[in-house]
Amino acid sequence: MSIAYFFKPHEKDIGGGFRVRRVLPAAAKQAVGPFIFFDHFGPIDAPAEANHDVRPHPHIGLATVTYLYEGAIEHRDSVGSVQRIEPGAINWMTAGSGIVHSERTPLDLAGKPRRSHGLQLWAALPRAHEEDPPSFAHTPASDIPVAQLDGALVRVLIGSAFGQTSPVATFSETLYLDIALDPGRAIELDDLPQEAAIYSVSGEIAIDGEPLAPHTMAYIEAGASVYASAGAQFVVIGGAPLDGHRNMYWNFVSSSKERIARACDDWEQQRFGKVPGETEFIPLPKR
Repeated sequence: MSIAYFFKPHEKDIGGGFRVRRVLPAAAKQAVGPFIFFDHFGPIDAPAEANHDVRPHPHIGLATVTYLYEGAIEHRDSVGSVQRIEPGAINWMTAGSGIVHSERTPLDLAGKPRRSHGLQLWAALPRAHEEDPPSFAHTPASDIPVAQLDGALVRVLIGSAFGQTSPVATFSETLYLDIALDPGRAIELDDLPQEAAIYSVSGEIAIDGEPLAPHTMAYIEAGASVYASAGAQFVVIGGAPLDGHRNMYWNFVSSSKERIARACDDWEQQRFGKVPGETEFIPLPKR
């Protein structure tokens, strides 16, 4: 049996009626490899008048990893990055000692009916890199390597698999695959890192004969065989285990509770960097 745990998502409204399925952190396990946070949103059909913009907010001690299937986001941050995020690209934002960013609907899509679908993950930074300078790296869809297998298409978003290696730079061993399986086909996941999990984005799959419903995550062991009777899309995440427990509060992740308290004070006093062109911000939740 390859499945050690099942993680079921809980729904959360992150503002303006924009609901996400949050899978990590979970009660059974805080993280899978470095991935300490996993949100799946959509597919969402938004009317023209919908406002799902995410105003400027801070992060420390983590890297955000954004991946879209549909739609577009305009990313702006306090290190001066301005990037349109589109389907198939990987966007890795290292918060490190502190960064502020906003995620808004691009101007050309504002005021129009639109569709959004994607994944937002956080990778906790190793202790030695928690206070690294903040940065942002965009890898376009055209630079993501693809492995075309018999009945499966594997996009190697981060890490190495099936003879392909992603150009995305990380701070520890990290794996992130996006896999589409044709109806009635299977794929063997032999070379997995020490910690790994599968999340079913759409369609039902079976892992060594054990069904995994859509929007559910399974923590797996190496050597798992994944089968889709009617076709499916799923992601594989994982990597080396975290070097110790992480404390989490709001958008802050750190091995130190005192560091999180300082980040809260810094945000309340607006001591973080500013996002050029932005005047709004999300207030710190009540502590």
